[in-house]
Amino acid sequence: MPLYPVFLHLRERSVLLVGGGNVAAGKLAGLIEAGARITVVAPDIRPELIRPEVRLVPRAFQPSDLDGKWLAVAAATPDVNRAVAQAAEVRGIFVNAVDDTDSASAYLGGVVRKAGVTVAVSTDGRAPALAGLLREALDAVLPDDLDEWVEAALRLRSRWRADNIPMHDRRPQLLRALQEIYR
Repeated sequence: MPLYPVFLHLRERSVLLVGGGNVAAGKLAGLIEAGARITVVAPDIRPELIRPEVRLVPRAFQPSDLDGKWLAVAAATPDVNRAVAQAAEVRGIFVNAVDDTDSASAYLGGVVRKAGVTVAVSTDGRAPALAGLLREALDAVLPDDLDEWVEAALRLRSRWRADNIPMHDRRPQLLRALQEIYR
């Protein structure tokens, strides 16, 4: 079954990060950047996870840790990841289980951020290394002046809304505006 791609607005939303090792530390920066309120639960917590904006709970995962959370990231052993997935399913919470597709209901893609544009690529969790290579390739082909593209799109969007321009007419207009950048 194909995945439904989505970008999540996590600012000020509670996220549970289960695991205290290198993998969990690797996920932390993106969650902080997204503005999530993060709780880390793990018996042993690496120093890289100790940050003023992160709540630390130095013990084993308990299903009640998911109460009030919007998302869980399981970066622990397969047994713990399965426990997180089972408890999250009952509560209707999506779980990104790092390198454990059987315990995941949400997969993170390879992400490129440039000039206010975010591009993500996924292999449905089956080949994360390939997603990483594709991310690097996309980064290489995005133009250095992408910020000018964004500005042109923002200007046009205001005009389209004010003039009630139908959706099917917008892309051709945007393409013409982008071509003007290079004349």
